[in-house]
Amino acid sequence: MPGGFRNQPKIQRGAFVEYGLSIPPLAVVFQFNPLELSRSRSQSFSVPSWALNEEYHLLSLREFHQRFADLTELREAQDVKVEPESLSFDIRLDATDRLNDGDAQTGLFGIAPQLATLELLMEPKSESELGAVVDDVRQQLGRGGKPGFTFTGTSKPPMVLFIWGFKRVLPVNINSMQITETEFSPLLAPTRATVAVNLTVIEGVNAPYRYSKVMKEVMSAQQLASSRETIEMVIPG
Repeated sequence: MPGGFRNQPKIQRGAFVEYGLSIPPLAVVFQFNPLELSRSRSQSFSVPSWALNEEYHLLSLREFHQRFADLTELREAQDVKVEPESLSFDIRLDATDRLNDGDAQTGLFGIAPQLATLELLMEPKSESELGAVVDDVRQQLGRGGKPGFTFTGTSKPPMVLFIWGFKRVLPVNINSMQITETEFSPLLAPTRATVAVNLTVIEGVNAPYRYSKVMKEVMSAQQLASSRETIEMVIPG
């Protein structure tokens, strides 16, 4: 049967999508999903300023903990600083298949268009040459900009959504992006590259994060509901 097995599942691919329409529009669907995705979150605990010893020195965290027999009271008393979640993974780009298929654009540019889009995700919109041209034309035509649509002017990089399946649609800041080009065409267009990215999740009351947070809580509830061992451990029969 052409195209493989009928029941072969369709694999969703991760993507970066700019939040809001812009010039140029920025969206990159990953050619290959990352082999690994590292997620980390840190939090630090400290003693509140009122916790002093007999010499009016601030207690150590261990000394402070020893004052509490009730863990619920301790939870409310100690200070905690929670850092936002960070993500890191590698994006792999390879033009081999398209070159073998005779794709004219790939033959000319290789994977440079995808790399260019990734790079623009970290550049201010005010530096966009195409955006400046479009904005000039729009002003000459006498048409005002629509709310929420950015063409030029902002000195900040774009807002980006990291889409990883339907359960995670996360607004992120791109902290770093390291591009390693490993193969080139006769025209010196890059044809293979790895892009290492590090992201910080933008947490808060924004809609994408709230959606992803709800999905996380739903998954946790599913785990508890389906785990008989967990229920028996928490609520002995």
